[in-house]
Amino acid sequence: MSEDRSSNGHRSWLEKITQAFAHEPKSRQELLELLREAHQNKLLDSEALSIVEGAIQVADLQVRDIMVPRSQMVIIKANQTPREFLPAIIDSAHSRFPVIGEGPDDVIGILLAKDLLPLILQGDNDGFNVKDLLRPATFVPESKRLNVLLREFRANHNHMAVVIDEYGGVAGLVTIEDVLEQIVGDIEDEHDVEEDSYIKPLPSGDFLIKALTPIDSFNEAFDSSFSDDEFDTVGGLVMNAFGHLPKRNEITEVGDFRFRVLSADSRRIHLLRLTPLER
Repeated sequence: MSEDRSSNGHRSWLEKITQAFAHEPKSRQELLELLREAHQNKLLDSEALSIVEGAIQVADLQVRDIMVPRSQMVIIKANQTPREFLPAIIDSAHSRFPVIGEGPDDVIGILLAKDLLPLILQGDNDGFNVKDLLRPATFVPESKRLNVLLREFRANHNHMAVVIDEYGGVAGLVTIEDVLEQIVGDIEDEHDVEEDSYIKPLPSGDFLIKALTPIDSFNEAFDSSFSDDEFDTVGGLVMNAFGHLPKRNEITEVGDFRFRVLSADSRRIHLLRLTPLER
């Protein structure tokens, strides 16, 4: 039966793969070349090839290559009340937050947002102490390989680790999602904009705008006439309207548009939400 199928050119998927790897690769580069050749021969689709390449190359990356830097971490102070830290939790929409004690390098545990749900029912939070809800924090060095970190995440059922520099200070944080995105690509949420796109429409009629959107691209998309003589990007235009480097959730109006800052760090704006105004 198999001889008939081979003679008719209808070889099984396994037979094709076996033939593709008839010559055993002697290096990782040769293996990648074989995989790409298999893709060209339609044995692997583009998505499968990308995942396999990501899984192979993740061993070459270290935690420092993908971590969220310290300046962009959303943290909670152990001495804060729920009224003080809940706005940051709601705005960030994250599920886990490092909690610090006496200083930014003193991470005493991880707070899970779901552990705060009982506060809604209790009403009276006078006796609340965030330390009672903390989970142990996991610490990893900047130099740890991502394949090793992923294995540890799976073994220990952790989803987040605090990254420590060579002096023992907090350098940033890394999540299991950050690692998986190196393998399967970006895991998008409602605040993500496609890599090759600057503007993403939302069902509400608003838009997500990358701050790096060129002024001329913005004008073309929204039939506006902002000048690019002084600023090249929408981020520059919006920052000029604020008159300072804005923080998350600050709002300003420019022309017929309202801009809300969704993501920004200590140096620049990253992502904006645009609401067209009716004049």
